Amino acid sequence: MDDTYYFHQTPIELAKKLINIIPLVAGDKVLEPFKGEGAFYDHLPEFVEKDWCEIQQGRDYLSYDKPIDWVLTNPPFRLETTTGKKENAFFKLLEFYATRVNKGVAFLGNAVCFGSLTPIRLKKLKEMGFHLQGYTVCNVKKWHGRYYWLIFTKTPNPNIGYIEGSF
Repeated sequence: MDDTYYFHQTPIELAKKLINIIPLVAGDKVLEPFKGEGAFYDHLPEFVEKDWCEIQQGRDYLSYDKPIDWVLTNPPFRLETTTGKKENAFFKLLEFYATRVNKGVAFLGNAVCFGSLTPIRLKKLKEMGFHLQGYTVCNVKKWHGRYYWLIFTKTPNPNIGYIEGSF
């Protein structure tokens, strides 16, 4: 398996469309924790207070300590652990931000990311007061498969559920 980390920069036009789905209001504090080349950050509306992190530019998301209303990003799908192993980061990042945002998180992920939202994990998020609100499906021709703009907020959503157990 190729263990190289590849940057997958979000196409600017897609980022603009995805940003427009989020119910941002004047004064919202929006963080783009994995800025990359700025597809999301550079196109956030003027009426929000925006900030960013990008490890390649010396700003680690783990060190960010300012208030956050929304996190909008195409997160890395894998991150290196302290032991040097690379593992799926999607849920870990979602869990990390669930307790740090005032309003919500929107992550762009692939089918593996979407599939990582198991009943156990959705239950854990619910116990943390965080809920999947919905998703938007999109295609990026230079990437493989479908991508999902997954939106999570602190508002319960009775339309998205899970069934515990395996059958």
